[in-house]
Amino acid sequence: MIRVAVFGALGKMGRDVVRTVLEDKDLELAALVDAAAAQLQAPHEQVGHGLRVLRDVALVDTADVDVMVDFTVSEAAVRNIDWALDNGVHAVVGTSAIPGRDLERFKEKSDAGKGNVLIAPNFAIGAVLMMRFAVMAASVFEQCEIIELHHRGKKDAPSGTALATARMVEDAMNPSRVPHSIENEVAGARGGALGPVRIHSVRLDGLVAHQQVIFGGMGQTLSIRHDTTDRSCFMPGIVMAVKSIAEHPGLTIGLDNFL
Repeated sequence: MIRVAVFGALGKMGRDVVRTVLEDKDLELAALVDAAAAQLQAPHEQVGHGLRVLRDVALVDTADVDVMVDFTVSEAAVRNIDWALDNGVHAVVGTSAIPGRDLERFKEKSDAGKGNVLIAPNFAIGAVLMMRFAVMAASVFEQCEIIELHHRGKKDAPSGTALATARMVEDAMNPSRVPHSIENEVAGARGGALGPVRIHSVRLDGLVAHQQVIFGGMGQTLSIRHDTTDRSCFMPGIVMAVKSIAEHPGLTIGLDNFL
């Protein structure tokens, strides 16, 4: 039995992870952590599974936890990962925008300690395949743009998945020069540039998470698209990561390394 602590347990993703852990016979829900716990109406308010939601990682008994799953914000995730590595707890992290200097520190600590870390911009198997297919296409095409669409409440733009895809495409592509728009009626209409790849972010109610990678060449285009219609699509990837994180030493970036 793998004992799991869920960080960001009161968020939308956190609540789905909690339900998934409770339904899996190989997993045991060991702790719930969320900074919003301090705002609960009663200090011992339950969330339907018999555990009190803790407001701070320092309140977690490390002896009860094998793996932590983190869906918080970058600042909190950095502290949570440090806690995990300092206490020999494996970390499965879906929080994006973690600074590079922190990633370097996590690599050093995970290489030297007992805790392993997976940081993945997306846990949907289809999204992982989308990124892999994009790398394949990037070896053939010389132009690429990404359109990513998310619900209006998403705090970061572009998404972590779009950034990861753009970096993977940049590494694999021999790009041609991006045409310059001489007349630009609206600033930013051509999106933001990460190397040779332009990224366009859409934020609207009614969307969950969607991404289209468009490659252009002489006389043809190729579009690779993934659509998330429900957050349940992330759960199989999270469960797979929790169950196999012990077998992947050190710091791993991207779920594709677990497939």
